[in-house]
Amino acid sequence: MKRLFPAPLLSLALWGLWLVLNLSLSAGHILLGGLLGFLAPLMFASLRPMPVRLSKPGTIVRFIFNVGIDVVLSNLQVARTVWTLKRRPPRSAFVRIPLEMRDAHGLAALAMVCTVIPGTVWSELALDRSILLMHVFDLEDEARFIEHFKSTYERPLMEIFQ
Repeated sequence: MKRLFPAPLLSLALWGLWLVLNLSLSAGHILLGGLLGFLAPLMFASLRPMPVRLSKPGTIVRFIFNVGIDVVLSNLQVARTVWTLKRRPPRSAFVRIPLEMRDAHGLAALAMVCTVIPGTVWSELALDRSILLMHVFDLEDEARFIEHFKSTYERPLMEIFQ
């Protein structure tokens, strides 16, 4: 059964989405949506990512809370920097951050976090996944930023995914 329906929830979701987008419950649309829901997961089964094993739910909750706090604080810092632009321009810089994490799921989560936090942009990841190049909008102390990044984001994600 698993070979016939590798992702049953995805099949149902595609079928339902087809019906909703076409605003029709005609026999043709029910059949086409069912065909799409059946064939798409079969054709793209090799593209599905490996299953994720999450551990330490307390770390996950703490991580989400810390990211939320950093989003708010970064928003305020970026706003302050923009408002005082004439007095002091931002000290933008590219920072090379050595990474210990190699897990693809952890790195994907880290990339999303970098995207969410204002003032930071994930620029490049080394081919061997050992160094992250990140652009920071207003960098005061590079060593302190790297330590904060590693302790607040990388280490908890390593606990969660590895």
